[in-house]
Amino acid sequence: MAAGGEILFLVHRIPFPPDRGDKIRSHHILHALREIGPVHVGCFADDARDMGFAEEMAALTASQCVVMRERSRAVAGVNGLLRRQPMLVAMYESAAMHRWVRHVLATRPIRAVVAYSAQMAHFVPRDLPEGVRFVMDFVDFDSAKYAAYGTGQGGVMGWVNRREGRVLMRFEAETALRADVSTFVSAAEADMFVRTAGVHGADVRALDNGVDLKYFSVLEKYPAIEPQEGPLLVFTGQMDYRPNIEAVQSFAHEVFPAVRSLYPKASFAIVGRSPTAEVNALAELPGVIVTGSVPDVRGWLAAADVVVAPLRIARGIQNKVLEAMAMARPVVASPQAAEGIDATAGEHLLVAPDPAYEALSIISLLGDPEKASKIGAAARARMEARYDWAATLAPLRDMVTGG
Repeated sequence: MAAGGEILFLVHRIPFPPDRGDKIRSHHILHALREIGPVHVGCFADDARDMGFAEEMAALTASQCVVMRERSRAVAGVNGLLRRQPMLVAMYESAAMHRWVRHVLATRPIRAVVAYSAQMAHFVPRDLPEGVRFVMDFVDFDSAKYAAYGTGQGGVMGWVNRREGRVLMRFEAETALRADVSTFVSAAEADMFVRTAGVHGADVRALDNGVDLKYFSVLEKYPAIEPQEGPLLVFTGQMDYRPNIEAVQSFAHEVFPAVRSLYPKASFAIVGRSPTAEVNALAELPGVIVTGSVPDVRGWLAAADVVVAPLRIARGIQNKVLEAMAMARPVVASPQAAEGIDATAGEHLLVAPDPAYEALSIISLLGDPEKASKIGAAARARMEARYDWAATLAPLRDMVTGG
């Protein structure tokens, strides 16, 4: 491995700009890698908007290959069956990306390949040049998510999700065993993967998510949202993502009516881009607001009396929770959304195991502003002490260099 070598970073979605969960982590990893050496980025664009950021990202990269992803989930499913691949991997098949990776490895002094998310692992050649390290950032234990989807689910989609859980787990395990280091967003996620996938001989570690403490600040003034008559509850997230859809549906139907029974003018704002028809339909319910894409989510967070994260299926660390806590908002989260976050329930946030308890927790905060303020302040302090990106990504240097 040449001193001062370069890094090949393979990402399933263009890591620019940091405006959604997976891009936030990959964007900060890109910047951390640039502190180690020049970075070549191979990634996919979901649409023309994504592709439009390629030129801006070029200022950060030594070279890059941005491929428009065109395979639908249905086509990927068929190809996955024919090739005995996970559907997630088949969705990101690209001869152009394979060629570009080979070219970079053959022509540049690459010291390490860092692959982000399981679907990029198949672009990492099994015959890497001698001395080139392979760091696999799984981020989340994706196969466990598909297995959870398939549990108790009937019909074709139940079979598809159960198959994906099995096939993807085998792929994840094989990848972890050939990587020099594999990482997940939390120790809990890493431990679960080792136990479930049985990869006890692999080097599997936690590489925690962080939060941009300057961007999500309590000191800044953000664009004001339209004032609400009563208390404001806020959920943030990408609203075409199934766990987020299910979370807001459950909250709007099972939790929010109980809150409005005591606070009739309370509002529940679902803030995030690409809301599906199912999500938009929730705006017909009393007090529910569906914003779609907003210029700055921080205005909604700053205005929130309580931020909610009622996810029933969740993997890793939820950026939405870290961001709300960084802005000193009191958070009520499900155990799934709070899992992996190094914070104390009851002190830094409230954790509610079911809809009834979620309603009670929210009502308790709305009825005791001093308690809500105290939890919000403790949340911000915890983020400052534990989740600054520079600190959480500090171990990446030794993973890449082998130090």
